[in-house]
Amino acid sequence: MSTPRFSEDEIARFNALAAEWWNPEGPMKPLHRMGPTRLTYLKRVLSDHFTRDGRAMKPFEGLRLLDIGCGAGLMSEPLARMGFAVSGIDLADENIAAAKTHAEAQGLAIDYAARAIEEVPEDAGFDAITLLEVVEHVPDVPAMVHEAAARLRPGGILIASTLNRTLKAYALAIVGAEYVMRWLPKGTHDWNKFVTPDELDEAMRAANLMPLGAEGMVYNPLLATWSLSHDCDVNYFIAAIKPA
Repeated sequence: MSTPRFSEDEIARFNALAAEWWNPEGPMKPLHRMGPTRLTYLKRVLSDHFTRDGRAMKPFEGLRLLDIGCGAGLMSEPLARMGFAVSGIDLADENIAAAKTHAEAQGLAIDYAARAIEEVPEDAGFDAITLLEVVEHVPDVPAMVHEAAARLRPGGILIASTLNRTLKAYALAIVGAEYVMRWLPKGTHDWNKFVTPDELDEAMRAANLMPLGAEGMVYNPLLATWSLSHDCDVNYFIAAIKPA
């Protein structure tokens, strides 16, 4: 498999944002806004898969999760609070430094490291792996999915969320978010790297995973809120299980 590393420009771009990751009104504002909806999806899918009571204080205690491309930990921290033993990896070392500092201040024990997925032992055997808003920055998606699947235990689950390669996604995620609303720095996304649900499904199947189907996430500009939807034209999730 080819190496699914980010480009040096991508890493530098995210390193430059490290100090602003936890600012809800900063350049990561879209991730802060979509956070509750992402957690709703994750809790439901993970609870169903592991037969856990999502209403419990720590429903996923005893399970290990790897958050690939964790940034400064916006999703790693709530997943740790749900009981997962979380490991977070990212190629941007300044993001990892920010993640460690923030987690320590919250009293959370999260294993963060600035490393590529290939540097994680293949026998790690994680129960769950997340690829959240990462796929659209990876030059070789099938290779990334293959490497992630290799670190998943049999019976484990991989969950990805990303952007669809449609004209609607170009208009909203690039023109709208980067140039009109200026939520994100210009150049954050490259439409040519966006991945369709069929392509991601195919990559998962090639890695011997069983996809569960795509589910969309849509933004309501009037209410400034995100919600889950059947509409996968822009943002969507796909979960896939590694056969036991």
